[in-house]
Amino acid sequence: MLGPEHKGLPPAAWGRTVREFLATAPRLDQFETPLLTIDRSAVEANVAVMADWASAAGVQLAPHGKTTMAPQLWAQQLAAGSWGITLATIWQVQVARSFGVGRVLLANALVDPVGLHWVAAELANDPAFEFVCWADSVETVALMDEHLRSAPGSARVRVLVELGGPHGRTGARTVEQAHAVAAAVTEAARLTLAGVGGYEGALAHDRTPAATDTVRHYLDELARLHRELAAAGRYSDSAIVTAGGSAYPDLVVERLAALADEEGAHGIPTSVVLRSGAYIIHDDGFYAGISPFTAAHSAKPLRSAMHGWARVLSRPEPELALLDAGRRDLPFDEGLPVPQRVAGPEGSPLDPAATVSALNDQHTFLRLPADTRLPVGAVVRLGLSHPCTAFDKWRLVPVIDDADAPSPRVVDFLHTFF
Repeated sequence: MLGPEHKGLPPAAWGRTVREFLATAPRLDQFETPLLTIDRSAVEANVAVMADWASAAGVQLAPHGKTTMAPQLWAQQLAAGSWGITLATIWQVQVARSFGVGRVLLANALVDPVGLHWVAAELANDPAFEFVCWADSVETVALMDEHLRSAPGSARVRVLVELGGPHGRTGARTVEQAHAVAAAVTEAARLTLAGVGGYEGALAHDRTPAATDTVRHYLDELARLHRELAAAGRYSDSAIVTAGGSAYPDLVVERLAALADEEGAHGIPTSVVLRSGAYIIHDDGFYAGISPFTAAHSAKPLRSAMHGWARVLSRPEPELALLDAGRRDLPFDEGLPVPQRVAGPEGSPLDPAATVSALNDQHTFLRLPADTRLPVGAVVRLGLSHPCTAFDKWRLVPVIDDADAPSPRVVDFLHTFF
């Protein structure tokens, strides 16, 4: 049921269900500003691009669901062949299970006793459910095993040894430390070693030679760890090797795809799993600059599927416009919004010299050439950067048919869970 708690929706929608409101064929210009929208055609194209690329590369996809926390989008990714869904917290895993997701990769250690007991019960109640999480220290393994000893059932929790890197995030800092973690997992009563994993995106933030060399070295160390564990007989039946955010998936394939051996023809059956999450939305900022799937580098590029829409509230100076969107509405941690065009049938692209210089809680500072005609009340379409911090600001996100249309039609809504 729609109501005033759903930001941006017009009062005419209040008291109706989503289906009832969509039956009125609403247009975007009927909504209030500020607003975040998703372009349906761009999402569909991005899902297909990544699914085809991963299949051709011989790797699996477990898209990171925390990007959107939108089960509707997870379902699209799974229907396109994704191996599973990656998540970051046990609560997110519980949301996924409530929507019937059958295979989840928790890209984090799990030491919460309540969460571990829930996982144990879920595995006992549904043998078809597949769950795997990370551990990066012997202490972590000991704590997990201790909590699970009093958990229901007898199923073992599958664990990946997480390899990190200097100045990175979590993860054992050396291959030697990771071996000690793997040994502890194999000795634990309620755990089983399922493979190795990590996140290269914490070690670099651009495409300079130094950054890509750092990523390649890290991925080579992850591959070495997997090979050494396999040679030592640490795995019981199969293995997972997982890495890959949305910034360097091409480098992950370059360095790890050769490990994929689903049939075990050259050793233990091994799945190489990429966890890229932002690709389904892409952006007009950080990922547009670093992703290998841009028009400059790919015949089938990703497209930004998200836009902000904000109304001019004030023109207090010839070169300044204040818009009604702010930090509570739009992402800003990986780059400020990019002004693109004036919305509406009479709209037109904005001068490339127009820039956003700052965001307050509820205001955007739009700097313009002095002769720009942008009256109070006009609506500006904004390109955005970093979908991971866009969706968390919206409970219900309108899905439109075409962000470039003079009057986009609202064809659906995405329900987010944050």
